[in-house]
Amino acid sequence: MSKQEKPDRRAVVHEIRNSQKSADRRKGGMIIGVSVALGLLIIVAAAWKPVTDALSTREFKAKELSTIGAPASSCQDVTTAPASGMMDHVEPGTEIPYEESPPAFGTHYDSWEPMDRKFYGEDRPDLGFLVHNLEHGYTILWYDETIADDAEQMEVVRGIAAKFDGDDMRNKFKAAPWTSEDGEPFPDGQHVAMTHWSAGGAGESDTSKQVGVWQYCSEPSGEALETLMTEYPYMDSPEPGGG
Repeated sequence: MSKQEKPDRRAVVHEIRNSQKSADRRKGGMIIGVSVALGLLIIVAAAWKPVTDALSTREFKAKELSTIGAPASSCQDVTTAPASGMMDHVEPGTEIPYEESPPAFGTHYDSWEPMDRKFYGEDRPDLGFLVHNLEHGYTILWYDETIADDAEQMEVVRGIAAKFDGDDMRNKFKAAPWTSEDGEPFPDGQHVAMTHWSAGGAGESDTSKQVGVWQYCSEPSGEALETLMTEYPYMDSPEPGGG
C-alpha cells in the first residue's frame, strides 16, 4: 500500500462521517419540526372547543329561554314523591345509594357545588354534592348518554345553562350528565330529566310536606324548564338561603 493511499482512505472515512452527521442533523431537525407542529395542533385543538362553545352559547343568550330546544310537549307530566334527607349530611366520598334516576332528594354530602358553575360535562362532581344543591333550591337538568353523544343537543343544553349565568338566587340551576354508572336509565324514550326538591311551598316548614319533583323529556326543552322553575322556584326548597 502506497503512502498516498492512506490519506485518501482517511479522507473517505472523514467524508462518510461528515455525511452521517449531516443526515443525523437533518433527521433531528425533522423530528423537532414534527414535534413542534404536533404541539401546535394540540394547543389549537384544546383552544378550539372552548371558543366554539362560547360562540354557541352567545347565540343562545340572545334568545328567550322558552324558545330554546324542544317544545314542552316533548316532556312527560310532572311527578312527585315524598322527600326525605333534609340536613342528612355525610362526608364527601361516602357511597350513597339513590333509588331514583336521577335523585331529587336524599342523604347528601356536607358541602355543595358553587352557584357560578352552571354546566357540567365529564368533570361532573359526585351526586352527593348536587343533591345538596337541590336542598338549597336548585333545579337540575340531567342529560343522559344519548344527549351527550349528540353535538346538536349538547349545544342546546349549553345554551339553556347559559341563560342562568350570574349569582342571582333565581339562577339556581345546573345541567349535569347522568351515566349508566350512576344508576338505572331514564324511562324509555326519555333522555332528559329535570329535578327539584320542594318544601311543599315557599316558606313551608312542615317537613312532612316535602316532595321530590321530576319531569322527563325526550329532548332538552327550555319551555318546559321555565314552566317547572316558575311552579317550583328556588324559594320552594328546604334551605333556600344556601348558595
